[in-house]
Amino acid sequence: MSTETLDSQELVPPPPGRSFRAPGALSRRLRGDLGQIPVVLALVIIAVYFQIATSGNFLRARNLTEMIQEIITIGTLGLGSVLVLLIREIDLSLGSVSGLGAGAMVVFSYGHGWPWQLAILAGLIVGALCGAINGFFISVVRVPAFIVTLAALIGYQGLLLHIMLPTTTLPIRDPKILAISTTYLPAYAGIGLPVIGVAIYALTLLRDRTKRQQHDLPILSPTELGLRIGIIGVMAIGAAVLFQSYRGVPLTAMLLIGLILLFFLMMRRTAFGLHVYAIGGNAEAARRAGVDIVRLRIIVFTLASTLAALGGIFQASRQISATSAIDPTLILNAIAAPVIGGVSLFGGRGSVWAVILGSLIVGSLLNGLALTGQGTDVEQMVEGGVLLVAVIADALVRRRSATGVR
Repeated sequence: MSTETLDSQELVPPPPGRSFRAPGALSRRLRGDLGQIPVVLALVIIAVYFQIATSGNFLRARNLTEMIQEIITIGTLGLGSVLVLLIREIDLSLGSVSGLGAGAMVVFSYGHGWPWQLAILAGLIVGALCGAINGFFISVVRVPAFIVTLAALIGYQGLLLHIMLPTTTLPIRDPKILAISTTYLPAYAGIGLPVIGVAIYALTLLRDRTKRQQHDLPILSPTELGLRIGIIGVMAIGAAVLFQSYRGVPLTAMLLIGLILLFFLMMRRTAFGLHVYAIGGNAEAARRAGVDIVRLRIIVFTLASTLAALGGIFQASRQISATSAIDPTLILNAIAAPVIGGVSLFGGRGSVWAVILGSLIVGSLLNGLALTGQGTDVEQMVEGGVLLVAVIADALVRRRSATGVR
């Protein structure tokens, strides 16, 4: 079918009293808030495979709780990566900012005796400043983001080494900071909060559908809407029940879900979110429409680095120390997670919920391969292959959308 034919079909107004429904496969329609249905299926296949390969150890509550704790940092940095990817940019410095934020927190807490609240706030402010600096050079000076963030990756890692001299590792002594990664929610909160979160998500989708229907815009069918709500509901509540059978829902996991829900509402309900998608879709058109692209890009990079610093604080709390050694795979995992979950590398398409699916796939692969005795070499090859498949799929979808081929 030609592009002209498709365009004419999409522009024809619907009959009075009926809402327009965009053409396309169910899997394409579902790409968005829950990522791709193939991603969900891939996660199920991975879980079933490792459950069999590990003789039933993979899906045990203890192992899943530990796996979730391990991917909290990836998910937090991945949430920052989503914001940057949506405006068609990239930030390679998030891993270094993560370590720098954690290092600053421990230096102020352990070295200067600051209260835990001020130490954590200082670490977040350091992350925000790093992002603002990156955003300034990218947006105002107009240096490509790849070059700026690559230089920042090296520079911030050097700064981390400097503030931690003469040692390379500083222990965390404050029990409040240590409790971040060792606190588990009571049963009423561990079950109740996910239910509330799913309800908010469902109400948001229903409200959006109603508004789009009133303006004769493309809408999801009841079946598709039910699938979206059902999948995330089953995942959230099922995970909460499983965690309760061990120690409960980890506080850090609930904090990450809360952040994702907050940014979901921000991206769907505020002018900021609409402008982010507009810039990623067509920056020049957004500029002509009055969007302050320079200011918004600075804000996005600032938010991304603040989230990276928060992820570093979570990681330091779990490791009981801050170290000057930066995990070289951290930034790759932070970018891979949203891309695998369905966020486009080409900007303007995707959702913050993609972080959950992507992080779970990355974490499941690393955890499952470790349980089966595979080395780092196999882990990196498998993860690289999965990322390559996700990028190829994204490129094909983008090309098909551009050419109008279905």
